[in-house]
Amino acid sequence: MKVQKTNAARLLDKAKVPYELIPYEVDENNLAATHVAEQLNENIAQVFKTLILRGDRYGLFVCVIPGDAEVDLKKAAKVSGNKSAEMIQMKELLPLTGYIRGGCSPIGMKKPFPTYIHETCRQFDYIYISAGQRGLQLKLAPLHLTDFINAVITDVIS
Repeated sequence: MKVQKTNAARLLDKAKVPYELIPYEVDENNLAATHVAEQLNENIAQVFKTLILRGDRYGLFVCVIPGDAEVDLKKAAKVSGNKSAEMIQMKELLPLTGYIRGGCSPIGMKKPFPTYIHETCRQFDYIYISAGQRGLQLKLAPLHLTDFINAVITDVIS
């Protein structure tokens, strides 16, 4: 089965960032990262999800966190320089990022947003993030990702 490269993968290619494209079986009724981890037969702590938040001062920013974790809105607001933050509404996701739920990658959004990756990524040689479409993950070294998207490694979960 030939896997179609996504825009996120092409951007990594252009920057010569090493990665693997890993397909998985999509369940339209279960887009949770836990399902992705089960499909990949990987530790959920290594399968990161991409969340888009809106701060009260500086607007949109991104948190990339372990798949079974919950973002801590107070911590996220603080690290992003905001007083408060909230998740964007689902209907805003595609127009703001170019991605749909279950396929939102921190790479290749319509425009770059400040990005914060949870510090547990440092514990692993590789993590998984969405490749920009449902059914496809990028497997890459956390530091390659953080360097490429200029992300801050910090604590943003409860």
